[in-house]
Amino acid sequence: MSENTDVTEDVTTEPVDAVEDVSEVVVTDDGASKDGASGDGASGDGASENAAEVVEDADADEASGDGEDSLDAEGDIAADYLEELLDIADLDGDIDTYSEGGRAHVSIVTEGDVLVGRNGEVLDALQELARLAVMTETGHRSRLMLDVAGHRERRRKELKVLASEAVSEVKESGEPVRMAPMNPFERKIVHDVVAAAGLVSESEGVEPKRRVVVMPRA
Repeated sequence: MSENTDVTEDVTTEPVDAVEDVSEVVVTDDGASKDGASGDGASGDGASENAAEVVEDADADEASGDGEDSLDAEGDIAADYLEELLDIADLDGDIDTYSEGGRAHVSIVTEGDVLVGRNGEVLDALQELARLAVMTETGHRSRLMLDVAGHRERRRKELKVLASEAVSEVKESGEPVRMAPMNPFERKIVHDVVAAAGLVSESEGVEPKRRVVVMPRA
């Protein structure tokens, strides 16, 4: 934990000088959260991932202590940090915060996609930086979710369509369907759609090429 804290202090006391450098800052600090805080629940073999997330959520709730007030505080800390970063990068954007589903949510409302990056890589890096800022201030790991220019919401809708198409294909052919590589946030959305359709799914491979496999129920 001391090693993570050192990284956090460096990041939060001396914000990133340029947006394109953001993703490099957290590449080596992202392993634990990829299938942890972000969540990669699944049915089938992925059920153990779901169970792990439930345990982790309970630990996070216990650590946060004050429930909604604690989540509001997380959002405020992250918003202050991100606002400073936007000022340094000379980028325009309004920041909204709210709490939902046991998480603090922060949204940067902006016209451009420079803070999203290719395949959302800059967005994911910014989210990790915001979580590190919260951990420095509170001493607890954050499950905060960040969105920029509505990217995650648009991607959520796209993934639900793709997952539904995979479900239809599996039901028709009776054969497994392997989807394109996705990050944990995206895989969780697919797993939920598959489970709601009565089929099973699991994740296979390693980051960043980990993917969801949709299978017929045995």
